[in-house]
Amino acid sequence: AQSVAVAIDSARWPEVVGPELAAHLQPVRVREATLVVAADHPAWLTRCRMEVDRIIASARALGDTTVERIEVVLQRP
Repeated sequence: AQSVAVAIDSARWPEVVGPELAAHLQPVRVREATLVVAADHPAWLTRCRMEVDRIIASARALGDTTVERIEVVLQRP
C-alpha cells in the first residue's frame, strides 16, 4: 500500500521524524496501525516517545494514513 510506505520508506524517513531523530531511529515495520521504531540508545528511545504525536502528524501530512500509534524499542546490538 502506498500509504504505508511513507512511514517506513528510508528515503522519506528524515522527512517524517526530522534529520536529528532520523540519525538515531530506524523504522522497523507497521503492524496493525502501529509503527515499530528502533532507537540506537535509551536517550533517543525516550526522545522519540516524547515526540510520538508530532511524528504521527508528520507522517499523516506526508500522506500516511495507516499509522495510529508508535512503539519504540531499543535496537539489539
